[in-house]
Amino acid sequence: MAQCVQSVQEFIQDSFVPMVAVLCSEDAERVTRKNNLSFPELLRPFCRLTSEGHLRDPNNQVVVVKGLRISVTGINTRPPQSPELHRLLSRTVSVCQPPEGSPANVFTAGDYDLNISATTPWFETYRENFLQSMPASEHEFLNHYLACMLVVSSCEAVPTEQFLKLSQEQHRIQHSGEYTHPKWFIPNTLKYYVLLHDISEGDEQRADSVYEDMKQRYGTQGCYLLKINSRSGSTGADEQMPDPWSQYLHKTSIHNPELYEESAVSNAVENNIGAEEDGLDPSIRDCISETHPLQLDHLTDAGYPGNDASQSVNNVDEMRPQKQASGTSHTSPTPRGTCLTLNDHDHIRQFIQEFTFRGLLPHIEKNIRQLNDQLVSRKGLSRSLFSATKKLFGGGKVPEKSIAELKNTAGLLYPSEAPELQIRKMADLCFLVQHYELAYNCYHTAKKDFLSDQAMLYAAGALEMAAVAAFLQSGAPRPYPAHYMDTAIQTYREVCKNMLLAERCCILSAEILKSQAKYSDAATLLIKMTSEDSDLRSALLLEQAAHCFINMRTPMVRKFAFHMILAGHRFSKAGQKRHALRCYCQALQVYKGKGWTLAEDHINFTIGRQSFTLRQPENAVAAFRHILINDSKQSAIQQAAFLREYLYVYKSMSQLAGDGSLPQLPLPCLHSSQTRVFFGHERRLAEGEKQAATHVSLEQEFDRDLSQLWRELEEQVVSVANRGTVPITFQPSQCCLNSQTDNLRHPLAIVEEPIIVEVVFRNPLKVPLALSALCLLWKFTLKDFSGPEDGTTRETVSNEKETTALNDIIDTQVIPEFTISPEETKVARLRLLPHKTGELHVLGVVYNLGTGEVGDSEGSLAEDLMCVRGQQNLEIQGPRLNMTKEEKTSVRYGPDHRLDPIITPPMPLLEVFFINFPTGLLCGEIRKAWVEFVNVSAVPLTGLRVASTHPEFFTFGSATSDLTPVTPTAAEHCSAYKTVAMPPSVATMSLVSPAVFGVTSGDQPVVAEIPLSRGVLGPGEALQIPLWLRGPDREGVHEINFLFYYESTEKTAKLSHRVLRHTAFICASRSLSVRATASRSNTLHSRERDTEEQQEAEEKNASMLVFVDVENINTSEAGVREFHIVQVSSSSRQWRLHKCINPVGDKDSKLTSRERGKLCFKATRCRTEEATLDAAEKYTFADLNLGNEQIVSCTTPCADFFFRRGLHSEARRGGVSAGGASQMQRKSHTPQSGTDDDWTSIVKKCSEVELDIIVLWKAYVVEDNKQLILEGQLHVALQTIGKESCSLSQKEETQEMVLLKFKPDVPPPLSKPSMEQLSHLIKTCLHYPESYDHPFPQKSLCMVPVTLTLSNCSLAQVDVIVDLRHKTTSPESLEVHGSFSWLGQTQYKLQLQAQEVYRLFLKACFFQAGVYNLGTPRVFAKLAQTSAMCETSQQSAMPALIIVNSI
Repeated sequence: MAQCVQSVQEFIQDSFVPMVAVLCSEDAERVTRKNNLSFPELLRPFCRLTSEGHLRDPNNQVVVVKGLRISVTGINTRPPQSPELHRLLSRTVSVCQPPEGSPANVFTAGDYDLNISATTPWFETYRENFLQSMPASEHEFLNHYLACMLVVSSCEAVPTEQFLKLSQEQHRIQHSGEYTHPKWFIPNTLKYYVLLHDISEGDEQRADSVYEDMKQRYGTQGCYLLKINSRSGSTGADEQMPDPWSQYLHKTSIHNPELYEESAVSNAVENNIGAEEDGLDPSIRDCISETHPLQLDHLTDAGYPGNDASQSVNNVDEMRPQKQASGTSHTSPTPRGTCLTLNDHDHIRQFIQEFTFRGLLPHIEKNIRQLNDQLVSRKGLSRSLFSATKKLFGGGKVPEKSIAELKNTAGLLYPSEAPELQIRKMADLCFLVQHYELAYNCYHTAKKDFLSDQAMLYAAGALEMAAVAAFLQSGAPRPYPAHYMDTAIQTYREVCKNMLLAERCCILSAEILKSQAKYSDAATLLIKMTSEDSDLRSALLLEQAAHCFINMRTPMVRKFAFHMILAGHRFSKAGQKRHALRCYCQALQVYKGKGWTLAEDHINFTIGRQSFTLRQPENAVAAFRHILINDSKQSAIQQAAFLREYLYVYKSMSQLAGDGSLPQLPLPCLHSSQTRVFFGHERRLAEGEKQAATHVSLEQEFDRDLSQLWRELEEQVVSVANRGTVPITFQPSQCCLNSQTDNLRHPLAIVEEPIIVEVVFRNPLKVPLALSALCLLWKFTLKDFSGPEDGTTRETVSNEKETTALNDIIDTQVIPEFTISPEETKVARLRLLPHKTGELHVLGVVYNLGTGEVGDSEGSLAEDLMCVRGQQNLEIQGPRLNMTKEEKTSVRYGPDHRLDPIITPPMPLLEVFFINFPTGLLCGEIRKAWVEFVNVSAVPLTGLRVASTHPEFFTFGSATSDLTPVTPTAAEHCSAYKTVAMPPSVATMSLVSPAVFGVTSGDQPVVAEIPLSRGVLGPGEALQIPLWLRGPDREGVHEINFLFYYESTEKTAKLSHRVLRHTAFICASRSLSVRATASRSNTLHSRERDTEEQQEAEEKNASMLVFVDVENINTSEAGVREFHIVQVSSSSRQWRLHKCINPVGDKDSKLTSRERGKLCFKATRCRTEEATLDAAEKYTFADLNLGNEQIVSCTTPCADFFFRRGLHSEARRGGVSAGGASQMQRKSHTPQSGTDDDWTSIVKKCSEVELDIIVLWKAYVVEDNKQLILEGQLHVALQTIGKESCSLSQKEETQEMVLLKFKPDVPPPLSKPSMEQLSHLIKTCLHYPESYDHPFPQKSLCMVPVTLTLSNCSLAQVDVIVDLRHKTTSPESLEVHGSFSWLGQTQYKLQLQAQEVYRLFLKACFFQAGVYNLGTPRVFAKLAQTSAMCETSQQSAMPALIIVNSI
């Protein structure tokens, strides 16, 4: 149980006190009424004795009485009837509420921190009023009158006569038998005569003389002169006097309008008002008046005195004394005791003490002795004789009862002189004067007698008081007999059917058990006493049981919460709304957030209803909000009821609040972090063959990698536009912002261009929600950005009050209806169109919320009534900061400004359309399309550029490509290439600079500038230009991204440029596979040159054989029938194709599916006179057409795609730029000194070839019964002699997982040239006659001159050793070729300069005719400057056969 102000001993002593009646004359009552008090009320604050009293028990032992309190009431005071009692108790409980603003009492139990009230003053008030309002009963005497005060005023004419009248009246009331009430303890009631003297009016001497006469007549211990009213009511009114009566006197509900209203509306009568008679004594049950429980004017009851003149003065106090419950009155209270001084207070206090010590206690002591003497005189008699005596003289009771009738023995009555009752009287007297030991013995004796007589009501009373007396004995000689109490309670309830007595017994026992820390037993007892007959009692006892659970050694928190819920429910049924709300709120602390969702919903729902009933709409809305925002497990019907209740409460609150700001709505759930913001128009759909640029839309999913790619593209194009540098203020364009984009800066929006905010709603309920008039809530600060400063700030406006009133500043879209299905997540796109520049802040959404239930016309009318308007804020938390040490050690979040755009001045807006843009191409296929640029804004644009992730995929052509058709219609059936009619012959050559096609050594052509007429595209103007496309070299679906960049002609500080994105998907199908190999030619041409110098120059130019292997790898995809190789071109700065060695006449090569063809070409070095300084960076294009039509490969689009090839992949050779231009300048001088890297590169260059082969083809395709001719080109880059190159890049092998290394890798050793590379330093060639005639019969030796030509292929000096001593040792070789000898010097050591050709003249000696192989010399070479390197054997030439004939 909760903590109490009084100890349990004090509580019990105050519950059972001596009762004293008061009978006043009219004059005496008039004297006290000057103070607005009756005489009993006048005495009430002073009824507790401040000093100890003494008396002697029958054994002559002194009994000390401490802190005795007496109860003084009017003789005609009627105990409240049951309905009236219920009303009284309900009113006292409802008035007593926990004080507001009291300090919180935090109770910690395990994981719970509960804020609960440690004390329950309402229960203490109820308990005190209940015990003091108990009706007097026949089976006990504790609340029977022991004495009667007869009060007469000193101003009476003959006071003694008036005393006589009052004495006779008291005697008539007690002994005439006319009245059943009041009850009197003993026949010889103590009469105490009080002469009341009004000091301000009466004659004090006369009063003293009358008092002297009274002492002579009644004795000094039987009378008293009480002097009061020392001052008149008017004098000294300004002096503040203490008012001890305020806390004792009950203020009726008339004095308290708030209490009266609540008690009249909510607490009028409990629900069990018809069964209240069971709580009364059987003897008075028939005497209850049949009056309405709320009736104020009580009719005269025959069972009470009040038919004489003294009625008006002696029944003023209609109830037992009770403390005033805490509560404030709205009207000023009536002042009391205005004629009394502090001396008068002392007079009253002294009077009570005199009455008690000299009158009441001696009277009680005398009666105890008399009763004890009567009992002792009977002890000698045997029990049987005693029983027989009772049978003879008992009368009025049946001595024997059958077993079946035992339960009905509650109605058994003893006569007043019965010996059992005398024992009970003595016990009660001893109990009242705190002689608990004797009281216990008497109760115990009476209990046995009552049980033997089966008088269950009397036995239960004796058991109850025996248990209490045993507990109150000082020194605790015996333990508290709790089983006595349990038996008494059970008897009261089940046998006697008297719930009032059972409740009193339960309250007493629970207090005693609580004082002994037996909280579990106390809780069990309290719970047992709950029943359906009284909700108020059940609620209070359940609440006390809950406090027992929380105060146990191991607090039982969940039991506490459960019983608080039960208590709250019973409080609610009893009309105690405030107490019910308090109980539910305390229990919610336990259930909240623990997963008990159904219980939590029930509690919140009840709290909401109770709060609304108590006119606390804010608390009601908050409680209903909790039900709706959590993931409820309730059924759909229950959720619908919750929602309707919430809407009703919310609407009532909003009507009371008036025109304030819109409150927050809990439904639907708003996922603020998923909010997306889109800037700009939705893209326009294209018509016909036109295809609009995809740009950015809200339908696209965000891809972080793709976003980074677009950012890098934009940086590249911005860098080109700003001459190679990216400005510090560069901010990448973001048209769509979400939770994954960078929102640290304020986004930039354009005036007159829409802003679309995508809001994600989720309906957590199982019922639909209907939103209407949905729009965005914003705040806008007008700013003018045209000035030199950051802008001049003007006023700030908001659409909070009226959503559409400011459409001239920002046009706000309103969605009239927006329905969300049960448990659905739905997206709403809300549009704003700014008409002014400034700073915009999107705050949230505003809408009307209603249930989405569809009904008839009446239902829709109710739906309108249940529709409420509110808002939800869009509060977005930025990313967590994790850069500095402080940010890492704390939790800080950065800003997120996606909803705070800055509206900038007008900017141009570009739309791009593609005409005849294909979706599928063959690998390497060339297709011509058109692009249309449209400026749809009112501002001209300039600086149009395009960047792409695949610059090798497209070209806008070079400046020389203006010979092509100028419209898409004219170019529909034309070739994409520039062609010239020419029969097959030697290659046609052209010199072309890469700069013409936008490729320079320092620039990657990722960004292309699009030419505009006059450099500007005006408002509303359109421009169409051609676009050549080339199918990717690798099959599959390719994603190709275009970024169009443009600027405004007027530079603004806020926004420097805009971009437009386009993503194209191209499906590439297989076409041809081209493989090429370069081989050295070992023959010498122009042997018949006139001069040696010309021959040397020709040999320096050298030649090479190029083998081109073409395979049709198309598997008849897209209807391709056959491929034709129409032309093979080359492009290089060093080499060119010269002629085709195996031509097939004037026809091109035809390849059907899976066929292969091989072509052989002769390649020569470019002429030295062509390689002038001006042409050092120019490329030589050589065209070898296999048909009658030559494609000019040095023009658009062939050359464009050649120079753009491989841009997307890594550089193919060291020192080759993305444009294919070699950045390594050939050194014409021999390095005098160099590192190993230099020698390595020199050696590599001996076998390097820089020659690109371009294979141009046509494919014949059948589509829709029409034959189409497709064109295309494939590129093969020859890099090394003897090494095959392919047009298809080999697929990269998947890398295996590599172990992590935490130590730095050792730098790789310097690469050394391989043996194969070193074997290409020197190129050898033998010059000799193919046949030689010699007359062997005349001369036996035949000597033939042979020239060995040594050509240095490197750019450095080379040391060469020629060894002629090589002998063919294999016998097969001897048989075939025979043997011969070299004459003269057989080993030479030479040094060749860079690219020098040296001729060595030798002589071969033959002994007989035959066929001989002259290719026996071995040549060793090494770089001259590397001493550590050994000579390497050079690759030998092909067998050189000579025929020697004998003539």
